[in-house]
Amino acid sequence: MASEIHMPAPKCLIENINGQLLVNPEALKILSAIKQPVVVVAIVGLYRTGKSYLLNKLAGKNKGFSVGSTVQSNTKGIWMWCMPHPKKPDHTLVLLDTEGLGDVEKGDNQNDSWIFALAILLSSTFVYNSIGAINQHAMDQLHYVTELTRRIRAKSSPDKHEVQDSANFVSFFPDFVWTLRDFSLGLEADGQSITTDEYLENSLKLKQGNDKKTKNFNEPRLCIRKFFPEKKCFIFDRPAYRKYLIHLEQLQEEDLNPEFREQVADFCFYILSHSKAKTLSGGIIVNGPRLESLVLTYVNSISSGDLPCMESAVLALAEIENLAAVQKAIAHYDQQMGQKLKLPTETLQELLDLHRATEKEAIEVFMKNSFKDVDQVFQKKLEDKLEAKLDDFCKQNMKASSDYCMALIQDIFHPLYEDVKQGKFSKPGGYYLFIKKMNELKNKYHQVPRKGVQTEETLSKYLDSKDGVADALLQTDHLLTEKEREIEVKRIKSEAAEAAKKMLEEMQKKNEQMMRAKEASYQERLKQLTKKMEKERAQLIADQERVLALKLEEQGRLLREGFQKESMKLQEEIVALQKIPPPCNIL
Repeated sequence: MASEIHMPAPKCLIENINGQLLVNPEALKILSAIKQPVVVVAIVGLYRTGKSYLLNKLAGKNKGFSVGSTVQSNTKGIWMWCMPHPKKPDHTLVLLDTEGLGDVEKGDNQNDSWIFALAILLSSTFVYNSIGAINQHAMDQLHYVTELTRRIRAKSSPDKHEVQDSANFVSFFPDFVWTLRDFSLGLEADGQSITTDEYLENSLKLKQGNDKKTKNFNEPRLCIRKFFPEKKCFIFDRPAYRKYLIHLEQLQEEDLNPEFREQVADFCFYILSHSKAKTLSGGIIVNGPRLESLVLTYVNSISSGDLPCMESAVLALAEIENLAAVQKAIAHYDQQMGQKLKLPTETLQELLDLHRATEKEAIEVFMKNSFKDVDQVFQKKLEDKLEAKLDDFCKQNMKASSDYCMALIQDIFHPLYEDVKQGKFSKPGGYYLFIKKMNELKNKYHQVPRKGVQTEETLSKYLDSKDGVADALLQTDHLLTEKEREIEVKRIKSEAAEAAKKMLEEMQKKNEQMMRAKEASYQERLKQLTKKMEKERAQLIADQERVLALKLEEQGRLLREGFQKESMKLQEEIVALQKIPPPCNIL
């Protein structure tokens, strides 16, 4: 089980120094240690609206993120607080607090736009915090949402039809939660009580018309509806009397407005229960190192003057993880081969079978840890490395076999040639005695197990090097006639030819085994790749169906609203017609 991260206090993740965004290496180091999926909740809103207070409550603390009490903005940049998720086992909750939008001291709202965009790109739940009701003033303050298509690119090379298509953003964007602080209105519409979510939906309704005023009215509402299919709204009463708000984080629970306490509890329960792990397009679950990569990619893009590109960020992340996946697969292969392989192997097939089984495990490790391996570039790298590993093991196996066989041969045959030197076979019938002893030693050599793949070749080379000894004994054996010598010479040549033929057949057999092993490895890789591609294709189809469903739902909603308006207009016309007095009959 992955170790849990316990941060005693928040730490700055992205610093804002004179309008320049810089990533804090210490915060990245914390993220890199989080191997669990991360649930990222970011909160954004105007400065001095109580964002930090809500995050502290999500953390289960009274203190943590800075809660200011003056008109100056306290939080600068984006701050991070990581902790074990209180409701999702084996998940880490990452809370992101952003500097207040609209701070007059900054004088330039471009920085606010980047903070807003980063909060959306990094989070799985995006909380927008504002004061009062949702009216046109609140919508005007949320103008950052209308700038998203100018601040973020979904694809690295979008075509002209994709620039305005919100479907490209939907698969990347988080759930949207609007929190309304110090809300004092009654939740009613047409004399009927409504829920906070209905209040939000009513506030996001569009007006009919194409004039500039109507377009300005509709633009932020249309962006929220399109970019954020999952929307939720919470309202909060004033937490306490104004004079007590200066020390809000020091107040005891009983000193707070009971309704406010209940509303905060409802908000925290919903966020902790419903917020999902950060997920990228294709169903890729984000953990700490992946979030670290996204932070670096997006901030580097902004710092270099480019637009953060979601697709490029995913591809950059894929390259990092796929390289790591190759290394993990190789490490697994090396570990398993180191544990299981005993050199020399009795046969080449024994080595090939072990390699194939271990290669299959290594590819499974790669498949498990890789994603978006476009054109199987990294899998090909892995295959090349594994093939090189096999070639190296084959060479090691041959050398181990050769070394072992030569040592064994020296041990077995050395006494025989010492006897030759001592002249023990330099007598009538000595040649036959030598051959008899030679055959006995050959049998002894062949009875020793696990000599490996160089058994025959090493013996053959050794005996070839000693051919002169047998020839000399043959020539000096006076008991043999000239004809018998010729027959013996032919026999020796025949045996040599047979040994050479056997060696050639053995080499061909080894080559055939290697070819079969490589073909089997290729088929296994193809099988696993096909399986993974089918899974990715199913995920892609699911994503496309989800985007299409969202589009159809939005179109259906617009059609229903248009139909309702036309129906109301028709009813008004009918009522107006009914009020017209009938014409008088003139007799």
